Amino acid sequence: MNKIFVFTVSVLMVLSNNLFAQKEENEEAKSDTLEYGIEEISVVGTRTEEKIIDIPYSVFSVEKKELKYGKKVSAKDVLADVPGLFLQNRYGNHDLRISIRGFGTRSSTGVRGIRILQDGIPETAPDGESVMDAIDFTSLGGVDVVKGNLSSLYANAPGGVINFKTDIYFPENFVTSQNQFGRFGYRQNGFKFGLKDNNQRYFISYYYRNIDGYREHSSEYQNLVNTIYEGYLGTRSSITILGNYVNGLIRQPGSLTKEEFDKDPYAAAPLAVSQDNRRVNRKGRIAFKYRTGFGAPDEHGIEIMAYAAQKELQKIDNEYFSLSTRYSLGTLLSYTNRSTIINHKNVFTCGMEYANESGPVNQFENIGGNRGVSVENEFNQKVNNIGFYFLEHFNLIEEKFDLFLSSRYDFSKFSSDIYIPYGFIDSARVFKGFTPKIGLNYKLLPAIALYTSYGVSYDFPALYEMENYIFSSNPSYTLNPDIESSKSYNYELGIKGSILNRDSEFMKKLFFDVTFFYYKISNEIVPFTINQKSYYRNAAKTNRIGLECGVKTEPFDHVDVIINYTYTNFKYDEYQALNYTPQGTITASYSSNKEPSIPGSILNLILEYEFELSEQFSGLLQWDCDYISDMYVNDANSAISDGYFYGNVMFGFSYSTEILGAVLFLGYNNVFDKTYVGYININDYYGRYYDAGEPRNFYFGLNLSYKF
Repeated sequence: MNKIFVFTVSVLMVLSNNLFAQKEENEEAKSDTLEYGIEEISVVGTRTEEKIIDIPYSVFSVEKKELKYGKKVSAKDVLADVPGLFLQNRYGNHDLRISIRGFGTRSSTGVRGIRILQDGIPETAPDGESVMDAIDFTSLGGVDVVKGNLSSLYANAPGGVINFKTDIYFPENFVTSQNQFGRFGYRQNGFKFGLKDNNQRYFISYYYRNIDGYREHSSEYQNLVNTIYEGYLGTRSSITILGNYVNGLIRQPGSLTKEEFDKDPYAAAPLAVSQDNRRVNRKGRIAFKYRTGFGAPDEHGIEIMAYAAQKELQKIDNEYFSLSTRYSLGTLLSYTNRSTIINHKNVFTCGMEYANESGPVNQFENIGGNRGVSVENEFNQKVNNIGFYFLEHFNLIEEKFDLFLSSRYDFSKFSSDIYIPYGFIDSARVFKGFTPKIGLNYKLLPAIALYTSYGVSYDFPALYEMENYIFSSNPSYTLNPDIESSKSYNYELGIKGSILNRDSEFMKKLFFDVTFFYYKISNEIVPFTINQKSYYRNAAKTNRIGLECGVKTEPFDHVDVIINYTYTNFKYDEYQALNYTPQGTITASYSSNKEPSIPGSILNLILEYEFELSEQFSGLLQWDCDYISDMYVNDANSAISDGYFYGNVMFGFSYSTEILGAVLFLGYNNVFDKTYVGYININDYYGRYYDAGEPRNFYFGLNLSYKF
């Protein structure tokens, strides 16, 4: 891999010298009608504002206009069209598993290996787990997705970073009533309110959602409030205050065996019903951001961020009736300098992050879904993480060739102090990681760039992934003493472009991003399940090779064609495992086997037709279809989940005047009523691997706005 990287750097250097010598006349000879879509700005990929075309990573932005219509229940509804992402929703609406280049696949209750932000504030807990139930997907102004290793800038981010941005930059004051309805008892009602003047703006949203569920024992409800205040202190400073609160209940039908799935894919596991498996969640957060600049324009920038949260979870599973509380605190201090060094532009960013989460857990016996009298287990869990990072962006050749150097050091301490049943036992684990990365970005043309990067990443296990089990080397500890953090060496090479040609009758725009990647991973964290409960262990070595392709074009007026394709070949290089089966323990070798729950091919095709009947009336007709290839469901590769194809259709219509607005949309998902596995419960002890995806269903929505 080092030879490959050195070769790539050498090629880029040669290209840069040759192309730099070319004269400017070549550029002037191009058509005057050609424009370059190079002004898109991203922050999450570099921790400072940079043009996407200048960043040596694969960056994708979901724009506001793409979020205007359609049902928005989970992140899958807004991320399904991002190339390189594989999304699985457990029971249809929650426990979203986001996989980027294989990272995140092991998750069973939240997102892992990918840093999740909401308006720049971490939704990811200090231990690396992300639960996205506090994000209002109906109020987004955009989403930034950076794919690939970003552990040199963010803790526990070997798969990338996703930032969900609330739509607070509205042109006028407004109040909106939002209403959505659909099959399987789906109902979501709420409002949005925005108020602004020259010095400040305020936004608040609220909704209540109820879903009966398409599977037995899968109903849920949720209340969610999100609010943001942003004030401008002069021309270079701002203060932002963000808050959210969510509470809800989710019933869980459990995973099925192959025989149960073939008989009735929408049934619930018998034990999940008899024990009334469910989660009741309440959490709230308040956050603060202060930004300022000094010196020459854009020369020096400082950002200070702090947040505090409280989460209360009531979790009822096959074993316990658990009550837990989490108190979280976090802070960020960052500094950015933009200057010139020997007539070359230079951007330097550095920062410090600290996060802490702690709280008690009490586990009672689960008696038919009710809490038992006595406490079976009592312990207090705590996570502390502190990280220091820097990024150096040096422009080697003006408007042509850029060098990115970044690195981060993280120190994380996990503890789980037991009080019942053993008496006090102090159980702690410490993980450290240094994650350097180098990236190069060369512009073949102003709007077409070739990029490459090589780096190291660490992925620390989350608290629930360190839960101990009876076959570990010390089963009396709360935290598994055998689990280790995974380490990966990441290489990627890609080309991307963003070209606009508004005056042409054909191909008015062309956006594309093609990335080849190779990852070599040691101690990959792998799940296995005993009695519907997930535990984790390490696989010695894993190789991942893949290709991501995304193309968006406008071949004719008002017609968009989007094609995304992902190819993967992920294999265990060395993996000896001790398996726990109803018949006893069995030692097995999984070397050369493919990783489960990873399709070899993902193909996504979207056709959109935008129409405008008048200045007030416009609309969108969309066809969206996906093909997902076969996947293994366990490390032994002894069973598979069949590949599938499904399609969705949606029609949206909007009306807007100076004071009134209306958005009406309706759609059909899974129009061919395909029965497929929407979520894989990896390595289950009893072979309960399968959770059905959503059958054919319809929905419609009506949003009414008053502007003032």
